[in-house]
Amino acid sequence: MSVLDEILAGVAADLEQRMARTSLDDLKAQADRQNPALDPMPAFRADGVSVIAEVKRASPSRGDLAPIKDPAGLAADYAAGGAAAISVLTEERRFGGTLDDLRAVRGQVDVPVLRKDFITTSYQLWEARAAGADMALLIVAALEQNALESLVERARSIGLTPLVEVHDEEEVERAVEAGADLVGVNARNLKTLEVERSTFSRLSPLIPDGVVKVAESGVRGPHDVIEYAKAGAHVVLVGESLVKGDDPRASVADLVAAGVHPALQHRW
Repeated sequence: MSVLDEILAGVAADLEQRMARTSLDDLKAQADRQNPALDPMPAFRADGVSVIAEVKRASPSRGDLAPIKDPAGLAADYAAGGAAAISVLTEERRFGGTLDDLRAVRGQVDVPVLRKDFITTSYQLWEARAAGADMALLIVAALEQNALESLVERARSIGLTPLVEVHDEEEVERAVEAGADLVGVNARNLKTLEVERSTFSRLSPLIPDGVVKVAESGVRGPHDVIEYAKAGAHVVLVGESLVKGDDPRASVADLVAAGVHPALQHRW
């Protein structure tokens, strides 16, 4: 069993418990009470490179990263540093996150919020929207094609912007077939959990013009932002280096500043 399979098994078990506690109709009612979802795409399509800053306590590859007792406060620092969006891990077993973290962040920031989890059902999309998310991660490797296409469509129908994550050439093709206009290339190999920074530069040319490209994993500092941008990235998603740093606001500001380098303007 792969690491992804193990994670998905745990996610399914936890999801079953949540579904027993909260009906889909209740979730939909909660979602209806939320403000309209924010659209991240105008910022992502602007000149330069946008930054999605992540609230992330742990990961399967690195174990515990940071306790993050105040996810809302951390998100506020990210936003003050210029982050275009905030990503919140909500998977509990391997990443130490919860939907409560997402709710707390939503109540604190005015930028779009991404639910980052292993979403395989429309119930989880409604959970995301009910908690105030504006975006939802869909991992191609975790989904059959019919399910991927259905979830992309369902996400949009309830106001969520789907970020479709890929790891190889076949998955890029599947994401495009599913109609994704926001594609994240994760440089972390799901089998070895190692980061291969060349993954983005290899897959980026296969993603059609007009699709927003997000570089995920492997951003250690401003230099990596510039290198990913040169390879075609419009957005970078950064977690580990931010939560382990001493000054998240300043760290985000440094990444944002790198993203507005004159050489990176007018790339659309």
